[in-house]
Amino acid sequence: MTSPSTSSSTPSSLSSRERILGRVRAALADAPTAPHPARGYLTSHTPDDPTVILDLLHENLADYRALVHRAEESELPSLVADLLAKHGAASVAVPPGLPASWLSGTTVERRHDEGATLTPYDLDATDAVITGCALAVAETGTIILDGGPGQGRRALTLVPDVHICVVRAADQIVASVPQAMPRLDPTRPLTWISGPSATSDIELDRVEGVHGPRTLHVVLITEASARGERGGTTGGA
Repeated sequence: MTSPSTSSSTPSSLSSRERILGRVRAALADAPTAPHPARGYLTSHTPDDPTVILDLLHENLADYRALVHRAEESELPSLVADLLAKHGAASVAVPPGLPASWLSGTTVERRHDEGATLTPYDLDATDAVITGCALAVAETGTIILDGGPGQGRRALTLVPDVHICVVRAADQIVASVPQAMPRLDPTRPLTWISGPSATSDIELDRVEGVHGPRTLHVVLITEASARGERGGTTGGA
């Protein structure tokens, strides 16, 4: 008795996928090669105007329930002191490289994390943390930390209940994510934050502070002319 052929070249042995693709290739065999036009993908949907980009970031941060403030550099120490006092903070975590002037207006206890010395228990007993950032994205209302100077390790911004993040409007705000990516180092520990930590159950009841700080303050450092009507605080409580 002869054995049935097992050759993979016979139509009966081809899978359905191979048969379909074979018919497609045969049908396209005489088709001319299509040109490859350049695709004009937009890298941003926002006008290239610093004032518009700043206002959009402010609006989207507030929409995510961050508390947003605008201040000049000289006003930052007093603003930080006011925010810490508002929350009754008696201690604040300080990442390596944070400018000392940012906390020069307050006498709260500074808990420096040089060499990652603060344990999880230390951080849990710390009322607030203040950091800078790597970038902020206007179209998504996102601030990005990369562990650089003044930002510290990720645990610093996950455990204390209040996070104050300072963003320099002049050089740390971009309109979109495609504009942000070339400016970020993918080998660094990137943390993307859009509003305070929050979750909701099946009934859509929102609970904040589950996976990180319950309150996020974002301070936009601007020139006097950029404060406009948004000079106060906006955002959710």
